[in-house]
Amino acid sequence: MPERPDALQRLRNAHETAVLGELRRSGALSRGELIRRVGLSRTTLFAIVSDLLQRETVVEQHAAERQRGRGRPPTEITLNPRGAELIGIEIQRSRMHVVVANAAHEIVGGLREPIPADAGPEKQAEAVVAAVDDLRRERRIALAPLKGIGLGLPGFVRDPASADPRAMTPFAARVAAGLEGHFGVPVVTDNNARLAALAEVTWGAARGHDNLVYLRWSDGVGGGLVIDGRLVRGAHGAAGEIGHTSCDVQGPPCHCGGRGCLEGVIRLPALLARCDERGTAVRDTDELLSLAAGGDPVVRAVLSEAAVLAGRVLAALAAHTDPECIVIDGEPAALDEVLTTVREQVRTLSLPAAPRDITVGRSALGGDAAARGAVALLLHSFGEDAEGLMPPPVPRFAPPVPGSAGPAAPVAVEGGRA
Repeated sequence: MPERPDALQRLRNAHETAVLGELRRSGALSRGELIRRVGLSRTTLFAIVSDLLQRETVVEQHAAERQRGRGRPPTEITLNPRGAELIGIEIQRSRMHVVVANAAHEIVGGLREPIPADAGPEKQAEAVVAAVDDLRRERRIALAPLKGIGLGLPGFVRDPASADPRAMTPFAARVAAGLEGHFGVPVVTDNNARLAALAEVTWGAARGHDNLVYLRWSDGVGGGLVIDGRLVRGAHGAAGEIGHTSCDVQGPPCHCGGRGCLEGVIRLPALLARCDERGTAVRDTDELLSLAAGGDPVVRAVLSEAAVLAGRVLAALAAHTDPECIVIDGEPAALDEVLTTVREQVRTLSLPAAPRDITVGRSALGGDAAARGAVALLLHSFGEDAEGLMPPPVPRFAPPVPGSAGPAAPVAVEGGRA
């Protein structure tokens, strides 16, 4: 009985993955060396290599530098350093981040650009297409090898009202459809803060850990959970919405439908407004952090109160999920005083009698974390190794604040040893 076409395609994909994996491990190799190392027949190997060359995933080069003998120098196959295999995208409320990875899982380009806050899904997709095109020209990147696009969006990406866990919200579906229609490759989507959490355990401050609570604290407040090495999405795609933990049931209404949510209390616009209410006008986030670093009593008090509240919510989550580490990303995390306050809350409120250590620290990746997490999501969906991906050359989310230590490694909190 002949093999079904899908079975043949799976076999071909497995052979291609083996060839690319060997090139990642060993660098440039001749076709003969690839045959010996991968164990494919000459006919199969040559067909795989021919297809990869046509798609610009690999390139051919002469091995003259290593060959001193006479005659025509042999050729070697190597991964195309400028071939875009994966694109990771994060769209926030007013900006986007894009990173491009080649077949070697190296970042070959990255950018951060503003995007209109009121842009609809089609306009957002168009803005991303234009940004990728600019990046392609600037970095001389080939898009022919492109296999997939990872997309991070704020809020719900999976429709919580649907019984189908694959059903996207209408907005997310329209953005993804715009990208898929232009690039002609699958688009995988998830919540942006959740993708940032995935990036932190893959390459960032939580690398080497299997259990993480991640908090993104900026103009909005989001989060992500990794438990036993798996990114947690929940039954309805709503897991990790830390910003919508209700801290005051009599508090102001939130856009999520609840009341007194953490986001409404500690997000940056709310902190600026609170400073103004107490007699200190603060123009923007940069001034807020500068005044805090300079010792302004009103600003420091406002940030301290916010850090206490954030710490209490994180302490409760730590009691529920028992993480090895808590990573905080966003502008307030650049201040040592904020991290110290959060650590103290976790230390004293999260099962203080339990003999365990939970590290609390700032993100090691910054603003491009979710875009990198979108690449990690693609790698996991393709069953490929994410370990080799290098940091992208894009601006960090929050520059170090004068008087702060910058993006340091997490500091251990010894729960139960107060």
